[in-house]
Amino acid sequence: MPRSIWTGAISFGLVNVPVKLYSAVSKKTVRFHQLHEADGVRIQQKRVCPADGEEVPFDQIVKGYEITPDQYVVVTPEELEAIEPRKTKTIDIEDFVDLEDIDPIYYDHPYYLLPGTGAAKPYKLLATAMEEAGKVAIARVVIRQKEQLVAIRPTGDILTMETMNFADEVIPHDRFDEAPEAEVDTNKREVDMARQLIESLSAEFDPSKYEDTYRERVLELIEHKAEGKEIAVQPTEEPQEVPDLMAALEASVNAARQNRESGGRPSGNGAGASKPKSKSKAKPKSRAKAKS
Repeated sequence: MPRSIWTGAISFGLVNVPVKLYSAVSKKTVRFHQLHEADGVRIQQKRVCPADGEEVPFDQIVKGYEITPDQYVVVTPEELEAIEPRKTKTIDIEDFVDLEDIDPIYYDHPYYLLPGTGAAKPYKLLATAMEEAGKVAIARVVIRQKEQLVAIRPTGDILTMETMNFADEVIPHDRFDEAPEAEVDTNKREVDMARQLIESLSAEFDPSKYEDTYRERVLELIEHKAEGKEIAVQPTEEPQEVPDLMAALEASVNAARQNRESGGRPSGNGAGASKPKSKSKAKPKSRAKAKS
């Protein structure tokens, strides 16, 4: 059973709605340990001072911010604590905005906000009012000594909250040398064909159909190696250059249509071949663990 990681209240105007915060995702990353190849023993990481080669106890380590190469400003825990954001138990709403006004690039980590004790009615009232208004709340909250900018939105009867990146943390797309050139032209026939390809691959979003096939193959690899089976290493396939854009678009549209008619799922390269999937989902018996 999930446990709440924070309790407090949503605050807007003079209204407070008690809530509990739960993480909305549980990452399934496959974790590996570092081992000594010669004997299989797990490697230990130690903090060593390069000046004298001695291991440094944790209580002798301080925080330093590099201002020039090898020049640091030392900051104490007490100094950091003195400027920490005021620890409150409220999510303070500053604005209500339209969902389509928020670029998804600003979103970071999703959470669920569930009603606290005795808050069923005000919670329902807030969720319903936001749903009918079509608005998302932009708020601030302090979680684990860090002030977070968050977006709160209704999803059915539940309020969700996502931490957000601040504006100065998002890299503008015009900073890159590889940005599309403004003078590149496309003709109507090319655009129409590209739209046909998009339409032929269009479907309602069903998150359950997109599986982490790479993680499944990694777990299957670990299982086979734990059983002593030999693993054949496949050569890396290099992407092929497209000599004729229109020919590639037409071939992709035809392949996508044939794949849809046969009930298959189109692949990302438009060739109509489905991605290979692991047949076994058994958990490995080795030391590697899947992070829950």
